[in-house]
Amino acid sequence: MITVLALALLIASLVGVTARSRPAHASDLYAASREVSPWWNASAISGEYITASAFLGMAGLVLAYGADMLWLPIGAAAGHVVLLALVTAPLRRSGAYTLSDFAGWRLGSRNVRRAVSACVVTIGWFYLLPQFQGAGVTLSVISGLPVWTGWVVVVLAVAVLVIPGGMRSITGVQAVQFWLKLIAVVIPGLIFLAVWRLHNDADAARPPYFHRTTTVRAGASAAIQMAAPAVVAVRGVLDGRRHRGERIRLGAGVHRVRAGARLRFPAGAAVPHTSHLTLLRGDRWATPFAGGRGHPLAAAYSMLLGILLGTMGLPHLVVRFYTNACGRAARRTASIVVLMLAIFYLFPALFGTLGRLYTPELLMTGETDATLLVLPHRILPGIPGDLLTVLVATGAFAAFTSTSCGVVVAVSGSISQCLLGGGLSGFRLSALIAMAVPLCLAPWACTPQPIALMTLAFAVSASSLCPLLVLGIWWWRLTPAGAGAGVVAGAAPAAVAGLVQILGGPRTGWLGMLLEQPAIVTVPLGFTVMIVVSLLTPGRVPSGTGRAMARMHLPEELVLERSP
Repeated sequence: MITVLALALLIASLVGVTARSRPAHASDLYAASREVSPWWNASAISGEYITASAFLGMAGLVLAYGADMLWLPIGAAAGHVVLLALVTAPLRRSGAYTLSDFAGWRLGSRNVRRAVSACVVTIGWFYLLPQFQGAGVTLSVISGLPVWTGWVVVVLAVAVLVIPGGMRSITGVQAVQFWLKLIAVVIPGLIFLAVWRLHNDADAARPPYFHRTTTVRAGASAAIQMAAPAVVAVRGVLDGRRHRGERIRLGAGVHRVRAGARLRFPAGAAVPHTSHLTLLRGDRWATPFAGGRGHPLAAAYSMLLGILLGTMGLPHLVVRFYTNACGRAARRTASIVVLMLAIFYLFPALFGTLGRLYTPELLMTGETDATLLVLPHRILPGIPGDLLTVLVATGAFAAFTSTSCGVVVAVSGSISQCLLGGGLSGFRLSALIAMAVPLCLAPWACTPQPIALMTLAFAVSASSLCPLLVLGIWWWRLTPAGAGAGVVAGAAPAAVAGLVQILGGPRTGWLGMLLEQPAIVTVPLGFTVMIVVSLLTPGRVPSGTGRAMARMHLPEELVLERSP
């Protein structure tokens, strides 16, 4: 109850911040009048980039797959470096409000503009789904409410924050939420580390084991593999037989547990491997990647490629650089973002490691995203654990709402500009549409981990908007035909792969790997088609290309001086 009240207080305070920022004109609505300082904008960008997957999912991945998963945040930080080097300043100098505006300004084609808008909307919907999933898990763990309650809470909170004023109203909210999220990981992280070092009641060198008597409830039917025999109290169906709480000796090997069964493991027993996680040969505990069963290395490279290049085209991040006063300020903002993200990502590794020591049963239930929410009570039972749970849950909801606000603004801007003629009323209707579609898809999302959906959004971005931005900014021979063909060729297969995964497509073999992580194929496809078609249509280079390239690459002061 205390946690729920804290979340209500958080939302009410954010609404108060929003109420002070009403838009006066379109520049307020889409770009906050281009008056946001680099530090404040960097805080807002970091606030919306730290998503449900970053706040909860990374700790769960480290819990399940070890420190190898830390290359994911490294890839994200590297993506911001590439964004800083290739995109931020030229894109800001273009003067466009949205990526759709940039495509229309650079290439002078309505068809390309529509294709880009479709990509923005698709990426936004893929990005919103894991925010809803994370909110559902959080509220369910802390209050016992149904999962769908968290979805509705996030949608209502985002509607209240976004609809009144668009970009101007959410900039302050996102900046404040970043610092709240940082506090929500730094304070628990330092306390957890101090308690562990003080008591030294868990051995980090051992494979995952139950350091105290623990009851595990199987959330789904699964096969478990015991590395060593153990005497376990079983209530439910195990190996085809129903048990009523009696203690039985489980030998080393594979056993099958039916959903709903409860197993009580003694202290010191090794945590069994479960079919939720892929097992490696040798002494490694699990694969270094949560997907691509049978082809983990290819899946890892594909995922890293998608994250590295997909960051460059994420619409809700890119549009934030339009809020800076000039290209120089945009570059300074991107540099500060890298620093802020590096500080934040120090802590998921700690939480995942402590999760292996204090919450190993989550490896069996598959609910690894709840690691950070469960840790406070395991490490500090009683009132201290309650207070830390409140802090963590508040930070988690700040992550959901901050990211969702940014995505909804980006998607709403594209829908409003292309279909509803812009304006405040069109923007507000578009915001409702932007939230309604993923809310309807949420019950059907079969992908178990939010980060899997996130990587699909990155894959669509890397395959379509990244080639458009890189070639549109740096290659004068890009034509509307090439841009349109490349955007469609890269985005369509990545989006189809995402939909198949959401609806429960195959997860094994090469086909399953490519459906989970299509970037290794779709990114080269998008770049290749865009370049080849442009070279085949040299006569269709827009007549204003020279002026556009000069505006993007010359300092603003020089461009203004040369303007008539």
